[in-house]
Amino acid sequence: MDCCAICAASSYAIKPLYESFKANHQTTLFRDSFHVVLEKDGLSCDAFFFAHGAAVFWGLGIVQGLKILEEDIAPLQHHHVKDVKSEIDEFTFSYGDTAKIFEDHIILPNYDLLTKFAFSQGISQSVKLGTFESRLQRTFNATKQIPEDLAEHGKISLSRKEIRKKMGQLFIERNSINLHLDVLDTPEFFWEYPELEPYYSLSASYLDIVTRVEILNHRLDVIHDLFEMLGTELNNSHSSRLEWIIIILIVIEVVLTLLKDVFQIL
Repeated sequence: MDCCAICAASSYAIKPLYESFKANHQTTLFRDSFHVVLEKDGLSCDAFFFAHGAAVFWGLGIVQGLKILEEDIAPLQHHHVKDVKSEIDEFTFSYGDTAKIFEDHIILPNYDLLTKFAFSQGISQSVKLGTFESRLQRTFNATKQIPEDLAEHGKISLSRKEIRKKMGQLFIERNSINLHLDVLDTPEFFWEYPELEPYYSLSASYLDIVTRVEILNHRLDVIHDLFEMLGTELNNSHSSRLEWIIIILIVIEVVLTLLKDVFQIL
C-alpha cells in the first residue's frame, strides 16, 4: 500500500481544520495535529495533519494526496509553498511482526492508529525540513556571487541600497527558519506515550533528520557570517565616504586659507 507525506503550507490551523472534518468524518485530535479517515478516488486512508504544515496519508499515493490538499485543505492553509513536488516523501507500507523501514518500505508491527501516528511524526518532520532546505538552497543560489566577487575583486560589486536589501533578505530568511526549528525536536506527544517513541526514532533515523538538522544549522551559520560580512562592507563603505568628505572639506579649507591669506583674493 502507498504512503506519502506532503508539506504544502507553512502552517495549518489545526482546530478549525479538525472542526471542519469532525461532523462528517472519523477524527481524533492530538496536540498540534489531528487524524481523519478520508476517501479519494475510491481509496480510503488514514490522514494526519500537523500544525507545521505537513500532512501524511496512509493508503493514498501522491496524486490523491495532492487532490485532498488542493480541494479540501487549501482554504485553511497558510502561505502555500511554491515548489510542492520538492517537499514530498513517498513510501509503501505493509504489516509484519517487527517495525522496520528499508528501501522506502515501512513495515508496521500492528494496526494501532497511534503506531501510524508515531511514524508520521518523523515523516512529517522530514518534509518540513525539506522546505527549509529548499529555501536555504534558493538563498545560497541568490547570494553565492557575493563572496565570489569579494575573492576575485577584493570588494562587493553592489550598491549600498543593494547591500541593505540583501541583508534584509538574509535576516528574514534566517529568522524565519530559526523561529520554526523547534518543530524538528522530539514531539511532546512521546512524553505521554514513551512506548511509541522507538517508532518515531526509527523513521527519524531512516530519514537522517538529526544529520540534516545539523547541516541546516551549519548553513544558517554561513548565512549569519554572510550577513555580518555585508554589514562590515556597508560600514567600511560608509567610513570611506566620510573620510573622503573630511578630506574634501580640509582641501576646501586650505584653498580658502591660501586665497585669503596668501593671495589676498578673498
